[in-house]
Amino acid sequence: MPSASPSSRTLGMISDQDMIADKALIMSGFGINSEMETKEALTRAGMDADIVHINDLIDRSRLLADYRLLVFPGGFSYGDDTGAGNAYANRVRNNLWHDLTDFLKGDNLVLGICNGFQILVNLGLVPSFGMQYKRDIALMPNRKGVLECRYVTIRPVAQNLWTKDIEQIICPVSHGEGNFSCSKETLSRLKSQKMIAFTYCREDLKPANGEYPFNPNGSIADIAGITSEDGKVLAMMPHPERAMEFVNQYDWPLQKERLKRQGIPVPSESMNMKLFRNIVDYFR
Repeated sequence: MPSASPSSRTLGMISDQDMIADKALIMSGFGINSEMETKEALTRAGMDADIVHINDLIDRSRLLADYRLLVFPGGFSYGDDTGAGNAYANRVRNNLWHDLTDFLKGDNLVLGICNGFQILVNLGLVPSFGMQYKRDIALMPNRKGVLECRYVTIRPVAQNLWTKDIEQIICPVSHGEGNFSCSKETLSRLKSQKMIAFTYCREDLKPANGEYPFNPNGSIADIAGITSEDGKVLAMMPHPERAMEFVNQYDWPLQKERLKRQGIPVPSESMNMKLFRNIVDYFR
């Protein structure tokens, strides 16, 4: 996967953007419900974050240009009444599109989790081949036709700024429309350009091969998350921010005993926090 554009700081130059604090803007609005967890994860990782209602960006009382990371968190924006993430995406497109595309031109990052993934898909921010923001993929209703709320294991496929040093992530999913679908041509391109960030897998990290419940929604190629072509946007269905603690893992008692018998200290955090620390490390 092509890496994100190098920061001007690495080139020994100082730009106007270098004067902006490395701060995150976490989008909020009607039906979004994971703002606080997302802010806590980023704060622990070492990044200040503001939770900002979409209306505050529209009326210009807050400016996207003042931030370096934009997060679309999980939830059910506008009740998913017109399709998951669709109404929220339309509000962004109709009111903030110029600000958003300017933001993407800078040395900035965008993260979408669950409903945030759905919003990014509707906006065309992933996969955005050739920086063309159009719908190349879809998140269809889950194969079983019901809301899936369970723990899953995912593993990184490509090593990039988001997945660095991550072996696996164990965290919840909570969605009714997470079935990743695309054409054969798009899938081939995602694979060849190393844009598949995470796939669902079994507990031993072997591929889920579409088998339920390891792949909870029927996603093609077990895809759980992808990046944009330039690598600066990550969209994923599972919720790493909802399992920040070691004791949030479903099998933590077993893992605790294994670690104790091996003489290894029991961690306080889960591996999921590494994703957020990778974001902070990128800006450093």
